[in-house]
Amino acid sequence: MEARNIFQNISPIDHRYSISEKDLFDSLSAWISEEASIASCVKAEIALVIAHLSVRGSLTPALKASLEAAGAKIDPAEVYAEEEKTKHNIRALVNVLKTKVPPETAPLVHLGATSVDILDTALSYRMTGVTREVALPLLKKLELLLCDFTEREAETPQVGRTHGQHAVPITLGFAFAEYVSRLGKSILEIQRLSGQLKGKLAGAVGAYNATSMIVRDPEELERLYLAGLGLEASEHATQLVEPEYLLRLLLEYNVAFGIIANLADDLRNLQRSEIGELREGFSADQVGSSTMPQKRNPWNSEHVKSLWKAFMPRVTTFFMDQISEHQRDLSNSASQRFIADYAAGFCLAVSRMASVIQGLGADRERLLRNLRGETGIPGGVLAEPAYILLAETGVSDAHEVIRKITLTAEKENISFAAALTKEGDVLSRIGGKMAELGLVASASDALSFFEKPERYCGLAVKKAKTLAAKYRQLMIN
Repeated sequence: MEARNIFQNISPIDHRYSISEKDLFDSLSAWISEEASIASCVKAEIALVIAHLSVRGSLTPALKASLEAAGAKIDPAEVYAEEEKTKHNIRALVNVLKTKVPPETAPLVHLGATSVDILDTALSYRMTGVTREVALPLLKKLELLLCDFTEREAETPQVGRTHGQHAVPITLGFAFAEYVSRLGKSILEIQRLSGQLKGKLAGAVGAYNATSMIVRDPEELERLYLAGLGLEASEHATQLVEPEYLLRLLLEYNVAFGIIANLADDLRNLQRSEIGELREGFSADQVGSSTMPQKRNPWNSEHVKSLWKAFMPRVTTFFMDQISEHQRDLSNSASQRFIADYAAGFCLAVSRMASVIQGLGADRERLLRNLRGETGIPGGVLAEPAYILLAETGVSDAHEVIRKITLTAEKENISFAAALTKEGDVLSRIGGKMAELGLVASASDALSFFEKPERYCGLAVKKAKTLAAKYRQLMIN
């Protein structure tokens, strides 16, 4: 069969990413391409024949090897050509497979099965495989890179931000620890859910009508069939496997996708010219703009966010596929095929984010200048401890007192520490309390604290290091 020019493909996944992410594309193709889809259905059909032979006591190692070899000979093009005649994908596959297997086993091909016994089982087999062999290794690689960055920058001062405004000091590692924790839990949940996908051999309505005519124990035949694919039976089936097993896995994919998109947004914003705290890696020959040679756009972070925008809404379809009329209708037949696109888009985003974190640089000088208010933004980030310490001295309207001092700093374009010195009684009361608490050696040292906001970061360092160590260990185990 003549190879198709990839630039004639319709989906960007099949041309842009097959070139730029070749290794990842190839690993995905092994599980979720159309070739892999047909191969998994063949594998299911062969597993069913082997189960029949096992029940009958006529399975031999040689016969099993012959069946598996026959399955490996199936050409997707041959199946598609047969489907042009049958207008039915599984019947076409069955017709082709019967010509390949040992003649004495041909009557057992698809015996007792309905199409979805094969299709749903094969889909669970593929999604288990792509999750464990592709998605989880990518996710764990990203998580470990985040752990490394978090630990490396655990003590690097940074200004915390809420509502886009400077809040109180944290550390850069603490900011990243948020994503270590959020993504780490999602990875563990994806891992758990990937082990719960189910298959079936329960027939046209799920009541084992057909197989009850063939064997005494239809559920034992089902167990043998599914064991050949590393699966277990759905607790209850109609013509379909209960959809919630796969739905929950896909929803957790989307949870992780959203976490990564949130991270991408934060990274993009921290690379703004006026903030400049982080910078993506940029190769020597890379171009940021077709007209502005100086540009170093955070395009990889933007790319991750863009992939999320494209694929996140498909969750609606996953929910819609949860509903089928009575024991089955065909309304999920076309929509379910696009699960492959979603899994690919998700994995591509994870891979891209890993490359971002791997090459991410932190401008520690700019981080400190931003925190201290030396880049044009009033440095009132220590108003909180000033208010709390003043209140601890018995001043009931301490919040209002400190608020007015921050307004002075803003109006006069001076630092919060400088504005605080204008209020000698306030500074004295605060200094006395700090000395009492052992925060400074003496009350006169209080001003030095307010001149160096990086000293006020709570448990940020501890939390960053603790979470990095915790999730590194969980990813390795």
